[in-house]
Amino acid sequence: MFYRENGQFKTTYASDQQIFGVAQDRWAIVALLAVAFLVIPFSVSDYTFQAVLIPFLIMSLAALGLNILVGYCGQISLGTGAFMAVGAYAAYNLQVRFEGMPLLVALIGGGVLAMVFGVIFGLPSLRIRGLYLAVATLAAQFFVDWLTSRAAWVTNNSSSGSVSAGPLSIMGWKIDTPMEKYLLCLGILCLLGLAAKNLVRSAIGREWMAMRDMDVAASVIGIRPTYAKLSAFAVSSFIVGVAGALWGFVHLGAWEPAAFSLDRSLQLLFMIIIGGLGSVVGSIFGAAFFVLLPLLLTQVPHWLGLPLSTATATYLEHMIFGALIVFFLIVEPHGLAKLWATARQKLRVWPFPH
Repeated sequence: MFYRENGQFKTTYASDQQIFGVAQDRWAIVALLAVAFLVIPFSVSDYTFQAVLIPFLIMSLAALGLNILVGYCGQISLGTGAFMAVGAYAAYNLQVRFEGMPLLVALIGGGVLAMVFGVIFGLPSLRIRGLYLAVATLAAQFFVDWLTSRAAWVTNNSSSGSVSAGPLSIMGWKIDTPMEKYLLCLGILCLLGLAAKNLVRSAIGREWMAMRDMDVAASVIGIRPTYAKLSAFAVSSFIVGVAGALWGFVHLGAWEPAAFSLDRSLQLLFMIIIGGLGSVVGSIFGAAFFVLLPLLLTQVPHWLGLPLSTATATYLEHMIFGALIVFFLIVEPHGLAKLWATARQKLRVWPFPH
């Protein structure tokens, strides 16, 4: 009853094009942001920041970038971990080789270099698609794995192969505590999430979706495949590169090439499958599921007094992930985001059936 549009009239084009067309949605978003920025920073422990919230925010950002490419443009990619690695190592080299390099500039620089790599490895998408494109992007993963492991200049001649991020600060504000790192990641996720949402609603977003649904027909009606596909690779890789830089600088602090392996690429792909392909909120749902499930599998049995070893919890985690991927691919290809949209629609017409 409270979630209806009674009395809400759209009298201008701007009001008709709002991201959140229902007033209740806008108030809910304001309340959610208020809780995220004003309540959570002062009410949770450092462990929760480090083990749950910061990984969740960064993985949400990386999944969002991948969803633009796979979910909106229909270009399969298995090299997301490679683009995260490019963003992380590029930001690291910018800070090491240019003294006094601001953190935000380093993060953006990492995203830009990841964007360049994404466009280069996206060139095969102009001629191939499907499984063949997946193999081409997999080559990007192997190439970056080799580069970060063998090229000494990438790690600033580190003998161990691992690198460490320097002190974090933005315009004199030192980012030392987990709460401050959380706020940094949250702010970047909100900005890039809003930008991504507006992009997919714009002309270029409609071109991406046209290429996804029927690329030949899209070409016939005047959509440029080269521009549409490469722009999707560019935007996706930029967001993923920024997420990779945040993963290295904010979450890990020190990392080695194994932090951005093929496992990371597959994990992100599974996130958007479970969360929902072609949905911004689905990226967030998928990241939340992947971050929370391992914690629930280790904590809930202890709360219930059931003995469950770490190895067993890990096996269960993989089994549940695999089962859910098959379930969503067969039963609900649009993932958790579609279930959420269906629940909202039923709430809007409740108590009537439709």
